[in-house]
Amino acid sequence: MGHRRIDLTAVFRRARKFPVLPVILLMPFLVWGIFGPLLYPHDPTAMNLSMALRPPSWVAGGDPAFLLGTDSLGRDLLSRLIEGARASLLVSVFAVILSGFIGVTLGMTAGYVGKTTDNVIMRIVDAEMSIPGILLIMLLSAILERGLTTIIISISVVFWTGYARVIRGETLSITQRDFVALAKVTGCSTFRILINHILPNLVNTIMVLSTLQIGMAIMMEASITFLGLGIQPPDTAWGLMIAESRIYMSTAWWIPTFSGLCITITILGANLFGDWLRDTLDPRRRQV
Repeated sequence: MGHRRIDLTAVFRRARKFPVLPVILLMPFLVWGIFGPLLYPHDPTAMNLSMALRPPSWVAGGDPAFLLGTDSLGRDLLSRLIEGARASLLVSVFAVILSGFIGVTLGMTAGYVGKTTDNVIMRIVDAEMSIPGILLIMLLSAILERGLTTIIISISVVFWTGYARVIRGETLSITQRDFVALAKVTGCSTFRILINHILPNLVNTIMVLSTLQIGMAIMMEASITFLGLGIQPPDTAWGLMIAESRIYMSTAWWIPTFSGLCITITILGANLFGDWLRDTLDPRRRQV
């Protein structure tokens, strides 16, 4: 029997269809966020002042029991990073879902109904988008009770406008197609047309927008928490860990370094996955 030749070009093309790098970058975030309590090396809230500010285990003075070192209160840094991933995952997922629901609903309504409804919704969108998102989130976080729920609501209030503007444009285009006109002729209600005929054609766009906004949500949550308006102690978040370690920046470099790396790698992975998803679901980009 002859040896079967391997088409390396075909293998490479198939490999490119799977987002290897984004998945690798996002895997720790997802695993830590979902299975966090099962992965803690130590209790993330347990304090031991005798072990405070211990460097990573591979650095002189480090303890093998604390792989990434400890913070100013002797808490295990790795366990706190895992706990912080859970907070970031909750904020990003629920903020994107809530903002997506509001934005898609209002965007479809504006694009399909049009006239006065369209004008009112889009003027609200324009007014809100004229205010910097981070400033609006800071304002809401300062007014409302600080915590995880407030961060989710604040980010959703900022993000829904992006959905509404894009979905409205897509809906205007879809409304002009023959199958929508046929549905109107057959007597379908507005709700049925939106749900059964327009929404399925928006799924790809919604998926891409949602994926790209996950990274933005994580960045917003970390920024607000760093400024002291987000998640509060004794809860744990990556932005909070960086804020608490500012005074130890020169002596305990590992705390802000590893926390910052978690934020950077997760946002990079989410953005790369969103770019891949956009290129995959868009036929024009896929051909290029």
